[in-house]
Amino acid sequence: MIPQHIICTLRSGVRCWQHRSVLGTVLRVEALDCRSVRCRSTSAGPLRSMEEILTRVVVPLPTYETREKSPPPPESNSVEFMHFYRSLEKEEKSQLLAKLSHDFGVDHKGVSELAGKLLDTQQRDLATILQVEDRLRYSLTPRYKQLLNHISRVESGVKFLVDLRADLLEIISSKASDSPHIRDLNGTLKSLLSEWFSVGLLRLERITWQSPCEILQKISQYEAVHPVRNWTDIKRRVGPYRRCYAFTHAAMPGEPLVVLHVALTEDISDNIQSIVREFATLDSEEDVNKVNTAVFYSISSTQAGLQGVELGNVLIKRVVRELQSEFPHMSQFSSLSPIPGFCSWLQGLLSQHRKEGRVELLTDCEWRKVADVTNTTPDTNALDALRKLISTGDWTRSERLVHVLEPALMRLCAWYLYGEKRRGYALNPVANFHLQNGATMWRLNWHADTSPRGVANSCGIMVNYRYFLQETTSNSAAYMHNKVITATEQVLGLISQFQKNSKL
Repeated sequence: MIPQHIICTLRSGVRCWQHRSVLGTVLRVEALDCRSVRCRSTSAGPLRSMEEILTRVVVPLPTYETREKSPPPPESNSVEFMHFYRSLEKEEKSQLLAKLSHDFGVDHKGVSELAGKLLDTQQRDLATILQVEDRLRYSLTPRYKQLLNHISRVESGVKFLVDLRADLLEIISSKASDSPHIRDLNGTLKSLLSEWFSVGLLRLERITWQSPCEILQKISQYEAVHPVRNWTDIKRRVGPYRRCYAFTHAAMPGEPLVVLHVALTEDISDNIQSIVREFATLDSEEDVNKVNTAVFYSISSTQAGLQGVELGNVLIKRVVRELQSEFPHMSQFSSLSPIPGFCSWLQGLLSQHRKEGRVELLTDCEWRKVADVTNTTPDTNALDALRKLISTGDWTRSERLVHVLEPALMRLCAWYLYGEKRRGYALNPVANFHLQNGATMWRLNWHADTSPRGVANSCGIMVNYRYFLQETTSNSAAYMHNKVITATEQVLGLISQFQKNSKL
């Protein structure tokens, strides 16, 4: 019998062969379109060509009186802009977006005049005031918002705008432009995407081994937490005692937006090896009596342009309801989460202490043990040795060092998750995500991810964020409004040890 994954591969190959000539024709046509656009851009000068394109495709904002009667611009405007944008190099795209946001935004003069008029009407009747307010609200609409709306209605337009926002985020994060107009364009587009990708428009799909090969391949490619090694690996992750769910959207068919992997277990897992690297149950049948816990061990957002659009937390809540329906007796819901950034934070801390001549991060006894194992003196030499061991991961090869460093690294990691803040909220992005959802910081796990990546990111430590369903709403409110982190005695005990032994 031919293995399923080979059948999938052959099926995909046949489809590709059948459509090769059609695809080639389409690509040649698009390439000609791009070359044509480039010729116009080169002959007339890039900036002048951008001005011509934008003047043509960004239509004037209809007057307040005609806003609901004006016919939409031709679809060709949106298509022309999309083709032109795709033809540009990275720097040219940045220039185009800067020009679009600056020259085709809000009419600031008109807004100022209406704001003054609103002040003058404060003694008038309520109906007059409300009408002026509505006019002012309408005048705050950027001209380019119409273009974005019209692009969303053409084929592949929503995906184009998601990718365009990813470009905007890169421009902002790389400081390629510090223009407030660019940030305003990003805010406008984010607001639109939040509407288009609202909960009611998302579809929850369970991914199985019978799902289309293209979807399975994308699930593998998008896995950002625990990379998929091969087809056997992905088969395991969508097979017995495992669940894989994704949100999809009608405007982006065949494209998973955010993916959640779940392990069905008897108890809350304390290491990732037992979930993604053991294949004992690959061909077994699920025993419902062995399923009491859902462990969310990986959640990956696949579209950079949807950053800030709430999808992951909604997905977890939908999946919990789905699992409760399938397993009514299921009583425990928890994550098994990585701790990205812990090692980087720790290296920075060690460097700072070396510079300032302070070594209180470890107890005197622990420093002596590190010095003994590394054949150094228990001062800056031991600190330098520890920095090197953390950066290379070599400490994991020594049972003595593993034993010596476990208590110190566990309490440091607990402080990193619980005590290190950004604007009052958890600095670690994964912690912030689950705490916003109302989870409890439940347990830190030693030797939980022994992969090179796990050791390099978090010294192999992972954390469970547990979802007590009756408490998530109050926990979320306490965290979001009062910045209070709900944690268990194990975590708080480690925090207490850190505060007793360390002086930051």
